Amino acid sequence: MRVLIVEDDAAARRGLTELVRAWGHEAEGAADGQEGLERITSYRPSAVLADMVMPRMDGLELLRRVKDQLSDLTFVLITAQGSVETAVSAMKDGAFDYLTKPVDPQRLRGLLGHVAERQRALRDVAGLRHQLQEQGRFGPLVGNAPSIRAVYRTIEQSAPTAASVLIYGESGTGKELVAKTIHELSGRPSHLFVAINCAAIPESLLESEIFGHERGAFTGAVDRRAGCFELAHTGTLFLDEIAETSPAIQTKLLRVLQERTLRRLGGQKEQAVDVRLIAATNLDPAKAVQEGKLRADLYYRINVIGISVPPLRERTEDIPLLVQTFIAEFNARNGRSVRAASPAASRLLQQYAWPGNIRELRNVIERAVILSSSDFIEPEQLPVDLSGPPPPSIQAAGLAAGMTVDEAERRLIELTLAHTRDNKTRAAEILGVTVKTLHNKLKRFRQEAEEKP
Repeated sequence: MRVLIVEDDAAARRGLTELVRAWGHEAEGAADGQEGLERITSYRPSAVLADMVMPRMDGLELLRRVKDQLSDLTFVLITAQGSVETAVSAMKDGAFDYLTKPVDPQRLRGLLGHVAERQRALRDVAGLRHQLQEQGRFGPLVGNAPSIRAVYRTIEQSAPTAASVLIYGESGTGKELVAKTIHELSGRPSHLFVAINCAAIPESLLESEIFGHERGAFTGAVDRRAGCFELAHTGTLFLDEIAETSPAIQTKLLRVLQERTLRRLGGQKEQAVDVRLIAATNLDPAKAVQEGKLRADLYYRINVIGISVPPLRERTEDIPLLVQTFIAEFNARNGRSVRAASPAASRLLQQYAWPGNIRELRNVIERAVILSSSDFIEPEQLPVDLSGPPPPSIQAAGLAAGMTVDEAERRLIELTLAHTRDNKTRAAEILGVTVKTLHNKLKRFRQEAEEKP
């Protein structure tokens, strides 16, 4: 690659230039942002490493001046420890990543590797744009509705950077698929994508799962174990349902993201980690902060890029395309030859509210393909819910003025469980909470009932 080093300290500029050349790249230097701007025009570098504080023109101003070139140019800031937050903020303006002084040669070399892969990712994005126009797809994501196309645009802009991403939306909308797409289009696609659902692991084990532990760190820790951060080193870590983690874990997450080092449970040694973090929640993140479920400083650190994934009921025009995609998938998996949904079945699929979103639609189509004995999916192969009465109304729930919030919540949960025939996963999707949260509420209801005289 061709790399431009913009640094006012002559010794640091010379050292970085020689280091980059020693790794087989071309490299030139510039003494400040003004000279760097001129060299970018004539030298045409693939990457720019710019000090954040310089005379005449600093690194942030240089970033703003070349913002319209960032689809071809990768911009990295070099900053002192005290200015890390400013550098992180600059990633919202298009900076790919940042390095702290003194620059760690191994970190720089790894970063240049990510820059090279970013160039490939940018070429892949161009191919995906063509696929979207021709087939209504963006990689593994399917749909052409304006709301999902807005998601594609944000993925396209954020994926080739190293910025942390927070994905939010209801259960079943495809948040993990969005995260995987970002990983595949990032500068790390050849490295691991490690996913963990924070709501599915007991709190007593979650800290060990994320950060790892040393032998003897706690009862049952018979061996040393690497956590998800270490497993995802040089790759991407996806933390689903991050708002379900405890305040203590959120504090440790914030520290790892800021310092880029971690210490295993029971360990004494700090070790460097190079991980791109993508987090997700099915809660409104701003509301989760207000309610104390998500630390405000962690929220600001992971929400460098925010992506809101729309529920299926807000993009019903995509249902036919999604149905055909799932039919093709399950035909291949099960050796079937279903051609499409019949007009009557299509009407039911379009009219249903899909509280479980795309996950629920996918499960319904899988069942229908397996049960179908003809070329078409018919209404009788669809669940009763799709053609039956709508979910109970507020009036049917027996809610009335004067009722406490706890009483109303309990009644609504009971009614939803009755509607789903005690299917707690489905009930949690309808209520917009995690299964873990639903179980906790039911446990509290039972305890309160037992305590009553």
